[in-house]
Amino acid sequence: MSEISVANQPCTGESCGGSPCGSPAAVKVPEIAEISDLSKQGYQLLKENKITEDMDRFNRILEVDNDNNYALVGLGDAARKRGGFHEAAGYYQRCLDRHPGNNYALFGLADCFKALNQFHRAIEIWEQYLLHDNTNITVLTRVADAYRKIRDFKHSKMVYLKVLEMESRNPYAIIGLGHLHYDFKEYRDALFYWEKMFEANRDGVDIRVLTSIGNCHRKLKTFGDGIAYFEMALRREPYNFYALFGLADCYRGMNQQDRSLEYWNRILDQDPRNKVILTRAGDAYRHLENYEKAADYYERALNIEFDTYAVLGLALVAKAQGRYTEAVESLGRLIQQDPRNYRLYLELSECHLKRGDKRMAQETLEDFQRQGIRSQAVTEALERLKD
Repeated sequence: MSEISVANQPCTGESCGGSPCGSPAAVKVPEIAEISDLSKQGYQLLKENKITEDMDRFNRILEVDNDNNYALVGLGDAARKRGGFHEAAGYYQRCLDRHPGNNYALFGLADCFKALNQFHRAIEIWEQYLLHDNTNITVLTRVADAYRKIRDFKHSKMVYLKVLEMESRNPYAIIGLGHLHYDFKEYRDALFYWEKMFEANRDGVDIRVLTSIGNCHRKLKTFGDGIAYFEMALRREPYNFYALFGLADCYRGMNQQDRSLEYWNRILDQDPRNKVILTRAGDAYRHLENYEKAADYYERALNIEFDTYAVLGLALVAKAQGRYTEAVESLGRLIQQDPRNYRLYLELSECHLKRGDKRMAQETLEDFQRQGIRSQAVTEALERLKD
């Protein structure tokens, strides 16, 4: 019985996009029509998320043609779609062992490694893909993203910029450059790229672009500029955590503690056991000298689990109320747990000074300096004590 190649039959699958899948798969003539029909059924079922039926069709193909590239890629796509990335990688690798250079298997295998946070391996596979098609923008942005994940600033930026040379308004490259610069604390450069996205589509821009711009302003301490973007985000999603947090933190940075409390408490309305927000709200009440309320929030945080900032907050409340012995004991315990935190020494030294014990105040700061850690604030406080 004669054999013929079916490699150039169109595939309608998710991975293949209707294009030929690569290496020829030789099958016996009577089986060609059956394989083609099963392949079309499988990819259609995959599009409809009927994974079990879809895998049945592809497995039936493998019973006839054990190395069929359509079926192996289809099974990989099905496994990947349901989150079975290790299983999917096995199918793609099996396809590549029999059909080296199959673009769809390479693409799927790289995406599996990405999903498994194996970014170095994903980059290696995508670069194999680019040997066949070095202008594929989808793959290039994935490569740039993967370099960003492994904190390779140079290569990530280079690939993003290559994409922008090919497509100057590509949103994935622009947003990726924003994230890249933000991750490396280059907030002004991050702002430049995210503002480009905002200007390109003001009314329909992704809410995450708005909060990202706001966060850049938070980091740059241009709090007033950040507020406008967080408010835009909040008008779209009144309960958006990042917008509420951003507004609260901007008002905190502007020392408008009463305004910050409005947003800390709105977060707590949705998530009353968020100990980070409880301590932030406690800090705001403490700055407003509402010590009873501050202590309540700190204790609520501690009822969830131990939190250094909540204990510190309670110590500072005790200090503000003149309960210096209690504050000294709390700060002493915190220093044992975090001996390199200069702020704890400053607060403890001040408590000793308030108790009239200048010698202990000075010794506390000297204890910090003996660790060989430099702190301008500690040095200045020590100089004032010596004077």
